Amino acid sequence: MTITTTPGVLPADDLRLAKTPSRISWGAIFASVVLAIAVQLVLGILGTGIGLTLVDPVEGTTPGAAGFGIGAGLYWIVTTIIALGAGGYAAARVAGVHDRFDGLVHGLVVWGVTLILTLYLLTSAVGGIIGGAFRTVGSVATAAGTGIGAAAPKVADVAGVDTGDVREEAAAYLSDAPSDPAQMTAEQAQKEVAKQLPALARGGPDGARAESRIVDIVAAQRKIARPEAQAQVTRAKAQFVKTKDETIATAKSATDTAAGAAAGTSFMVVIALLIGAAAAGAGATAATRRRI
Repeated sequence: MTITTTPGVLPADDLRLAKTPSRISWGAIFASVVLAIAVQLVLGILGTGIGLTLVDPVEGTTPGAAGFGIGAGLYWIVTTIIALGAGGYAAARVAGVHDRFDGLVHGLVVWGVTLILTLYLLTSAVGGIIGGAFRTVGSVATAAGTGIGAAAPKVADVAGVDTGDVREEAAAYLSDAPSDPAQMTAEQAQKEVAKQLPALARGGPDGARAESRIVDIVAAQRKIARPEAQAQVTRAKAQFVKTKDETIATAKSATDTAAGAAAGTSFMVVIALLIGAAAAGAGATAATRRRI
């Protein structure tokens, strides 16, 4: 059988065997990722040096936290644009693409791989720190589970404290105070009042009994009438409740502020990442246009 071929046209079998060249050059992409990360690191170190020059411990001139944070954020965005723009540009140039869409894809893939690799490195570092912390906590818990009698000598040996002194001190803390407030020393009275405060804070029948006990102690220690002692305890209790409410309100306000700041930071990070993607794509398409 005779096969007729037309000049410039491959036979059918050759067409089936011919391979379509890949439109993605992974070698160029990984090389550009390395370049982008290196540029980011260099610019980050440079920014740290610039920030340290703004601190003058002798004169006491230091930028405000808000202004310094805004400046650092803007600098990070600028360095991200430069690094990813250079990475996208290098990817398109090294890959030798002649189509703008192919160049854009190379730039976006550089951005994606850089982002994934950066997150992996950060997660690995944080995971190592957390793992070390959990291992430390686990060791402490294991030591505590062996019992006070076994753990106390170990702790005492590490601290350089005699075990006998530790036991004597523990016995002194655990000794019962006299039931009669008039027979208590000042230190015993303070410990007994501190012992009753949790029940007083909870309120209810236990709180009423704790308050009565505290009134008896105050009256005996200050040698005043019980009604006067009751008035003093009532005022102290009111001040305690006021302080507790103020502390709770402050904690709630701080939590709301922190949540708002975290939300704002998250939005800023997303915007910065999108800007980085745009920079990588723009750099790649710019390189593609130069090769047309």
